[in-house]
Amino acid sequence: MEKLDLTKAYKSYYTAGKAVELVNIEDALFLAIPGKGDPDGPAFAQDVEALYSIAYAIKFINKAAGQDFVVTKLEGYWWVDDTATDPLKVPRHLWNYELVLRLPDYVTHQQFVQAVTTTEKKKSNPRLRAVDLKEIEGGMAVQIMHTGPFSEEPASLQQLDAFMRARHLKFHGRHHEIYLSDFRKTEPAKLKTILRHSVRQ
Repeated sequence: MEKLDLTKAYKSYYTAGKAVELVNIEDALFLAIPGKGDPDGPAFAQDVEALYSIAYAIKFINKAAGQDFVVTKLEGYWWVDDTATDPLKVPRHLWNYELVLRLPDYVTHQQFVQAVTTTEKKKSNPRLRAVDLKEIEGGMAVQIMHTGPFSEEPASLQQLDAFMRARHLKFHGRHHEIYLSDFRKTEPAKLKTILRHSVRQ
């Protein structure tokens, strides 16, 4: 059975250069879970576990039906309620996030419901019911590949902002990150993260 790898099927979505670039992102289907708080905290880890648990349940449902796929890279959308303050100056416990995993377009809502029900019987994670199946709209965005610890992201974000100002583009929506490395296992200096801003003219 051939296994669909979305990182290869949609290579441009999971690729960014060392220099800022303007790209057009397609609409896609995702598993998503909303949350709030420090990404180093226990609630965040619980949300990651809930998301992956249901993603793997959906994978095995499809594999049994003859359509296997690779569970993709974790992604996060980040924002703060206080839009008048520089987000980097807002305490981490006040950060809002939505963690997502991209899914093949053929995944159905019925399969999602089945996956949640099956997973609840095996795991006691109270956040399983917070996971949702949704389509996220794409569009025009600027992006850059950030290599290194998350604490050094501001330097890369400054490059995004400078690129946007030079081309009279406006930030639109939420800050988007794609974690190409498993930050639970990878040395901080070697982390690779796509930083992406939706923009409009």
